[in-house]
Amino acid sequence: MRIMNRREFETSIHTQLEKGGSYGEYLELDRILDSQHPKSTHHDEMLFIIQHQTSELWMKLMLHELDAAVAFVKASHLEPSFKIFARVAHIQRMLFEQWSVLETMTPTEYLEFRDTLGRASGFQSWQYRAIEFVLGNKDPHALLPHQAQPQLQAMLKARLDAPSLYDEFLRHLARKGFPIPKDRLERDFSQPYEKSAGVQDVFRGIYEKPESNWAAYEMCEKLVDVEERFQLWRFRHMKTVHRIIGFKTGTGGSSGVGFLRKALDLTFFPELWDVRTDLKKQG
Repeated sequence: MRIMNRREFETSIHTQLEKGGSYGEYLELDRILDSQHPKSTHHDEMLFIIQHQTSELWMKLMLHELDAAVAFVKASHLEPSFKIFARVAHIQRMLFEQWSVLETMTPTEYLEFRDTLGRASGFQSWQYRAIEFVLGNKDPHALLPHQAQPQLQAMLKARLDAPSLYDEFLRHLARKGFPIPKDRLERDFSQPYEKSAGVQDVFRGIYEKPESNWAAYEMCEKLVDVEERFQLWRFRHMKTVHRIIGFKTGTGGSSGVGFLRKALDLTFFPELWDVRTDLKKQG
């Protein structure tokens, strides 16, 4: 008996679809798949465009999730945010792994179409900036590339001025009776966070007695997870740029690799890292 190398088509599968009810229409694939418009004839420009477009989609989801986490922390509901951070971890992994696809492009191939970017640069990604603001990397100068888009600049300014995820966590701890210094709770949130010995003392107490502070202890580790993955993403970005353009200046006017390397010195949650040096075995 001859066996056909074909799966039987099930008659229950819907083939008569009303307008607006198909997979492609639900996802608006016509718009998404018609959004790649290379400005050169070089084969690898398509890779470059799709790499950055998909990164922006993952960042959109990451920002959506982080905003939800901030809302939970603001309401002093830490536990529901833990599921969100688990999802954020996987999104960060996807963003990290995408660099390996771009690294299949050689320096020679990139030079074939690099001039078509003009002054366009990833530094101008407003979603990346919004994520940094949510996580606490505040810098008013980061608004400058968006001056030509008043609505977008206003949205980013609101995020710049709002308490970060870390700020809201410190506020939560204060509501729970932890002695968070007042100057960390009431400050200009548009400015970079400055670490505090008082905050570090609070975290030392949480880490020394996790069984008495389990939700706060778990939240501390979730934040460290987020920052570690973010730093790995930054590092991979820097090394990818180094691999493809060396020490050339960036299309956006930055020093390129040198500018990206400086970002590795920035810390979102400084006391959560510093407290590890102070901890001693209990009992």
